[in-house]
Amino acid sequence: MNFTRFPRRKYIQTPTPIEPMPALSRALDGKVNLFVKRDDLLPGAGGGNKTRKLEFCIADALENDANTIITCGAVQSNHCRLTLAWAVKEGLDCHLVLEERVKGSYKKEASGNNFLFELMGVKSIEVVPGGTDMMAAMEKKAEDLKAEGRHPYIIPGGASNAIGALGYASCAAETMAQLNDMHLDIHHLVVPSGSAGTHAGMVVGMTAMETGIPVSGMNVSREKRVQEEIVYKLAKETAAKLGIEKEIPRDRVVCFDQYVGPGYSIPTDSMVEAVKLFAQTEAILLDPVYSGKTAAGLVDLVRNGYFASGANVLFLHTGGSPALYAYMDSFRK
Repeated sequence: MNFTRFPRRKYIQTPTPIEPMPALSRALDGKVNLFVKRDDLLPGAGGGNKTRKLEFCIADALENDANTIITCGAVQSNHCRLTLAWAVKEGLDCHLVLEERVKGSYKKEASGNNFLFELMGVKSIEVVPGGTDMMAAMEKKAEDLKAEGRHPYIIPGGASNAIGALGYASCAAETMAQLNDMHLDIHHLVVPSGSAGTHAGMVVGMTAMETGIPVSGMNVSREKRVQEEIVYKLAKETAAKLGIEKEIPRDRVVCFDQYVGPGYSIPTDSMVEAVKLFAQTEAILLDPVYSGKTAAGLVDLVRNGYFASGANVLFLHTGGSPALYAYMDSFRK
């Protein structure tokens, strides 16, 4: 895979660590050996996986002479936090469109990422009802800004287009280089599956390199059938952008939707248990929306013997812990 053909800002200077999780493995009866790829330690205000995607998206914005970034997400969006953070670093204005997917969930005075939006000086926040056409809302904002003489650039939710997904195809290459150096044979990779860029990028990278490592996505919002098609479509677009001639087999995209619960960002008992397990065995903080529900899926699959006994399983930790502070009541019941 050749990433040199694309504009890229090098926000990431060193690979994120791959660490064993022996205490968590023992807490789950030692059936499998758990490891974690610490993308929660990526640079950017508060860390998290979107920095990998934004290396390519922000670079493309600058290549197109943008001076203003528009993006969208849910009311506690980690993606919006990191997009704002890197816009600040690059001297770009940033405007956010937030979707209130759970009615009444947006609180201007809230902690977590809402507070960080304010702290980092977001230029504007527009809150729209759940189900709004977010691209249309961002395009309207872009037209308003153009009328003011600005040069806006729209980054889709999660930076999950073929440009952003390059970041996780690149992460796949980084991960395999580390595993080869560690001489660590990973039998399964578990990732969050939301806006699809992380999941699709990892599938493309792992397939293109013929690693033989299956990638399972834990859904945070949609049902399995719908999510798999979204991921597969983006994987094909990303592979085409990279010039990969090898076909991405449809069966390489696997999603689990049993851990979503009542809906996106709505806490579940299994998420709360998983967040506490990671915190109290490995001192690793998860977020309640993405990595927490992904960890809930991982824990359940281990307990139910989904992975072969003795398997080495790698969990991709995508970060997002600042959002924990907006969910304290869920953990203090």
